[in-house]
Amino acid sequence: MANIEQNITEKELSGSIDHTMLEAKATREQIEQLCRQAIDYGFHTVCVNGRWLPLAAELLAGSKVAVGGVVSLPLGADSTKIKVAQTKDAIYAGADEIDMVADLAAIIEGDSNYLADQLARVLKVCRSMRPAVVLKVIIESAALTDEQIIFACRIAQGVGVDFIKTSTGLHPAGGATVEDIKLMKETAPGCKIKAAGGIKTAKQAIEMLAAGAQRIGTSSGVQIMKEFHAG
Repeated sequence: MANIEQNITEKELSGSIDHTMLEAKATREQIEQLCRQAIDYGFHTVCVNGRWLPLAAELLAGSKVAVGGVVSLPLGADSTKIKVAQTKDAIYAGADEIDMVADLAAIIEGDSNYLADQLARVLKVCRSMRPAVVLKVIIESAALTDEQIIFACRIAQGVGVDFIKTSTGLHPAGGATVEDIKLMKETAPGCKIKAAGGIKTAKQAIEMLAAGAQRIGTSSGVQIMKEFHAG
């Protein structure tokens, strides 16, 4: 791995990782372990379902690790009103960052008004907080054509969201690809990019970062760092 890792440090790699556990069967013990690992390895964020946000916020208080909550996962088909309410609930429960699934029907149908309005309303909630809460919008890129990815990225950048994220990691179409990362970065240079879905090795993570991603969403963060360190 020396030929890949020479351009990135261990701290830079760990600091790009959103350490994720979104399994429906996740237990308190597993969430506690997730938070300990995030502190030990210096991960950027712990990303969990709403059920576990208060616990994660409590365990990570005073650390440098942020708390991430998800909205409308995995389908993105909730109404705007529900997404706004869920965003508020997640933030009040302790989330510093929100990963929200975009309305895929609006993307596929090219409904710019619906998509822009929804993103703007959720972003307004995030921006109203002090400090402001980071908003990442998941477009499920593997399920879209290049034209649909471009459409979604242009709308998201126009609204002013912080990150555009490739995938939930739960869609049968697949997860992040280097090609999609490059297209998203080129289309929306004003937004940061988060790669997620199927990233299980240090090589994959580094390739995503090299392609333009600033953040990596993965449930394999510990494995990735051990592999990097061993390499």
